[in-house]
This record gives sequence, C-alpha cells and structure tokens, in this order.
Amino acid sequence: MKKSNKINKVVLAYSGGLDTSVILKWLQDVYDCEVITFTADIGQGEEVAPARKKAKLLGVKQIFIEDLREEFVRDYVFPMFRANAVYEGEYLLGTSIARPLIAKRMIEIARKTGADAVSHGATGKGNDQVRFELGAYALMPDVKIIAPWREWDLLSREKLLAYADKNGIPVDYKKRKGGAPYSMDANLLHISYEGGILEDPNFEPEVSMWRITNSPEKAPGRAEYIELGYRHGDIVSINGKALSPAQVLTKLNQIGGKHGIGRLDLVENRYVGMKSRGCYETPGGTIMLRAHRAMESLTLDREVLALKDDLMPRYARLIYNGYWFSPERELIQSLIDQSQRNVNGSVRLKLYKGTVTTVGRVSKSDSLFDATISTFEDDKGAYNQADAAGFIRLNALRLRIAARRRKPR
Repeated sequence: MKKSNKINKVVLAYSGGLDTSVILKWLQDVYDCEVITFTADIGQGEEVAPARKKAKLLGVKQIFIEDLREEFVRDYVFPMFRANAVYEGEYLLGTSIARPLIAKRMIEIARKTGADAVSHGATGKGNDQVRFELGAYALMPDVKIIAPWREWDLLSREKLLAYADKNGIPVDYKKRKGGAPYSMDANLLHISYEGGILEDPNFEPEVSMWRITNSPEKAPGRAEYIELGYRHGDIVSINGKALSPAQVLTKLNQIGGKHGIGRLDLVENRYVGMKSRGCYETPGGTIMLRAHRAMESLTLDREVLALKDDLMPRYARLIYNGYWFSPERELIQSLIDQSQRNVNGSVRLKLYKGTVTTVGRVSKSDSLFDATISTFEDDKGAYNQADAAGFIRLNALRLRIAARRRKPR
C-alpha cells in the first residue's frame, strides 16, 4: 500500500544487512521514492564495500560510503571522555555516542542531494530511534523521518526473510540460519550484545559470545605496562609514539582486549521506559577512563574536579537519551573543555587479567601536587599543622550548635 503524503527522496542509514536491505526495498515500494543510501565506517570491523554492491542491485543511484573513524573519535568519543561520562555507574555509552555522528551525516547528505526525508532501521522499542531523530530534528527542523519498524507489519525475522525472498534481496547465510542468538552493534569504541538468549538477565553469556576481548582467565599471565601521553585532556601518544585519535583507540582496543579488559554485563534503564539487559566490550574505553581520571587527579583543582563529577551523570544521560546537539549538552561541554586546558602530562598503567591499575602519573607543566607540603617528613614550615585546629572548629560550628539543642539521650 503506497503512502499518500509524497516523499521524493529519502536518505537511508544503510548497513547492507537484512533489516536495512528490506527497508530499502520497502521504502521504494511503499513511498514510491528515490532512496539514497549512506553507510558509515565507524570502526565496526566489518566490510562496508558489500553495501555498495547490494544497494546497486536494488537500484540505488546515489550511494554514500564514508570512513568516519577519525571524526568519530576526535569529535565525539574524546569530548565524551573529557567528561569521564558513565551511564548508571557502568556503561561507557559506546552505542549512544555513535548515533549523533550518523544523524549529522544523514542530514548533510539530505541537504546535499535535496532529499526531503531520512530513514533508519531502529525499532520502536529502543533508544536509537530517539537518538537518530532528535539529532535529525536538531539539525534540520522540518525534515520528514520514516521509521519503518513503527509502520510495517514485518515484525519477525521470518517475515523479513519472506519479504527478502519475494523481492530478490540477497540474504547472508548466517542470517537465514539464525546467525548469532543476540543483536549486535559495533564501532571503534565498543561491541554491544542484546536480545535473544540474553533476555534472561540471569543467563550467563557463553564464552564464545565475546569478540574482541580474551577472558581474564585466558589473558596473559604477565602484566603489561603502558604510558599514555595527554594534551588538553586527550590522549596524543602511547608509549611515546604520537598517534591520531582513531589510532589511539584502535591500539588501546588491541592491548586491552589481549588482557581481558572491558567486559560488562548490565541491566540498564532505556529512555523509552523499559529495562534492558546488555553485554558490552569496551577495552580501549575502559583504559581511557581510568587513565583520564588519574591525569585529572594530578592537574585539576579540587572544586573543579568536584563540579565535573556533579555534572557527569547529567551529561551521560544527555548522551544516552540522544541530546548531543542540545544547548544544555553544548553548554556543559564548553565548561568541561575549559577545565581540560591544564590536563597535560602522562599516565602509566599496569594491565593484568581484566584489571587496569594506575601506577604513575606526571605533569611537568601543570601538576598541583606539592610534595614539600604533603610530605610526612619535616616540611620546614611549609604547612603549619596548628592552623588545622581553627579550621576544624569553624567547620564543626553548625554541628556543635545543633548538638547543644538536642535533648540528651
């Protein structure tokens, strides 16, 4: 059944997999429109070139395939890690932070090609529909958005396969046989696993599920030490070798994965209201978080660090819920970035069987650590310990007043 409200051109976020391939054909049939495909390489570790071949097979004339790995890490992952962002105490936001970049490029392509709509393959139950669409509306207020999962009746894998067969859409053998027993999302920051057998929150994932990390039990029996160099809160070198943002994260993923670092099994609260169980591998990000906090511990003022920690949960929720392009996120980001001017130096870490331990940190230009004051030895008058008595009495004043008013027990 064709739609009455006319769409001329639509930009589809296209992976080349079963879902988006069916969506491509469905858009052509139902909306009778030209479909432009956009495939982003953000380090998912899979070939993106086959997406071009499949799109051509389905009659697509304008195909965009772009390597966005450097932009992804430089403009999205690194700014997020300057804030030490963690959602609900554990999740490092690997899926969440990729969505605004994809939405941004979709809108840029829509403007470039004169498209009047964009489309995505996110379901009506998840967070990604919110993230894609909030990003799109923030950048192109009048854009039309087509979310097939909220419109069609192809609500099972069997129906999708039947539609693909009917319309001559090639289907990967693994998809036809059932493939992985869960849904996966991957980029340069992480891999996530959801659905299928993981929908029982009491089910321990099989060892074979994990793709980029060794189990801690099988990780090397000897610790490895690495040194990360920082400039303005971002990692610029590993073991003295200068690297680009994407190279940094790629290298940390390799090292962390080898040592079994970054596995997470989490029940989280989705923005749409339900709880969801997900498993994640974020080896490089786990190392980055530990190292950045160590660098800040040496170079940030106490109250600046406390303010950042107060803002972090809100900042993390903004990213998780899809508000990357909101004025409040940009305002918080400007404060965070201002705080990072003096976060310069290096951090030394010990990696061993799933653990990351900070063993050293140094900043020749911006360290606030003064050994002449903090020493347990004779400080030669640098700190007058007698001053502490007045400090404590003044801070205890309200407690003493309240205690006098209380009746004796």
